[in-house]
Amino acid sequence: MIRFLAERLVLLAATLLIASVAVFALLEAAPGDPAAVILGLNASPDALAALRAELGLDGGLAARYARWLGGMLAGDFGVSYTYRVPVGSLIWERLEVSAPLAVLSLALAAAIAFPLGVAAAARRGQPLGAAISGFAQLGVAAPNFWVGILLVLIFAMGLGWTSAGGFPGWDAGVGAALGALTLPAIALALPQAAILTRVLRGALLDTLGEDYVRTARAKGLSEGATLRRHALRNALIPVLTILGLQFSFLLAGAVIIENVFFLPGLGRLALQGVAQRDLAVVKGVVMTLVFAVVLVNFIVDALYALVDPRVRAGKRTERGT
Repeated sequence: MIRFLAERLVLLAATLLIASVAVFALLEAAPGDPAAVILGLNASPDALAALRAELGLDGGLAARYARWLGGMLAGDFGVSYTYRVPVGSLIWERLEVSAPLAVLSLALAAAIAFPLGVAAAARRGQPLGAAISGFAQLGVAAPNFWVGILLVLIFAMGLGWTSAGGFPGWDAGVGAALGALTLPAIALALPQAAILTRVLRGALLDTLGEDYVRTARAKGLSEGATLRRHALRNALIPVLTILGLQFSFLLAGAVIIENVFFLPGLGRLALQGVAQRDLAVVKGVVMTLVFAVVLVNFIVDALYALVDPRVRAGKRTERGT
C-alpha cells in the first residue's frame, strides 16, 4: 500500500510540473500586453517598460518561468495587476465560497444517487426502476444553469423562502452562509446525481451477473443483503471514478452557476482575470484548480486500493465506464 501511494505521489508531482509548463506557455503566448491593458494604448514606451519590470514581465521566458515556479513553491502566486493584492489571498478568499459549494453539491448528489441507483438496480424491469431511470435521463438532459434559474423563480421569487443570490460571508454565520449556498448546490447536484445514478445502476447490474453473487443467492441470502454485502462494494470502482471527476467539475466548472447566483467564487475570479488580462490571477487560479484535480485523483486512487485489493497487488482493474 505504501509503495502504491508513493508511486502515485511521484506521478502527482510530475503532473503538476508538466501542467505548470503548459499553463505558463499557453498564457504567455496569448495575444495582448497586460501593461498596455493597465496603462492604455496611449502610454509611452518608457512607462510600459517600467510597468513590465514592476510586474515581472521583463526578461526571458525561462527566467520568468523559473521565478514564477519558485514563487509558487514558496506559496507566492504573485500580485494581481488589477486588484493590486497578492493573488494567493484572492484565491483563498474565493475558495471559501467555491470549495464548500463543491463539497455540498457532491454530498447532495451522492445522497440522492446512491439510494436511487441501488433501488433502480434492485427493481429492474419494474415500474419503480423505470421511473428512476426516467428521472436520471431527465436529470442528465437538464442544464444546471436552467435548474438554477428555475429554483430561483420557485423558491426565491415565488415562495420567498430564500434570497435570489449573493453570499453574505462566513462572518454572518454558518447558517446564513449555507443558506446562500443551498440553491446553487441543489442546481449543481441534481444533474450530477442523475449521472451518478445511471453509473451506479449499470455497475450494480453488471456485478449482479457475477458467479459469486449467484452463489450468495444460492446460499439463501436475500436480494437486499446480496446487494449490500457483495454487489455494492465491487461496483464502487466506476462510481469512485465518477465522483472524482464530478468534484473536479463542481470546483472548476461552476462559473455559470456562480454568475446566476452572484457568488464570488473561483470560477468568476478566473473569468474576470481573463477579461482583464490579469495573467497572475489566471495562472494562479488555473494552477490551483490543476492541483485540486490532481489531488482528488490521488485520493480516488487511494480509495481504489482500499476497495479493491487487486489494485494494491498491481493487477489491472477497470477504472471507468
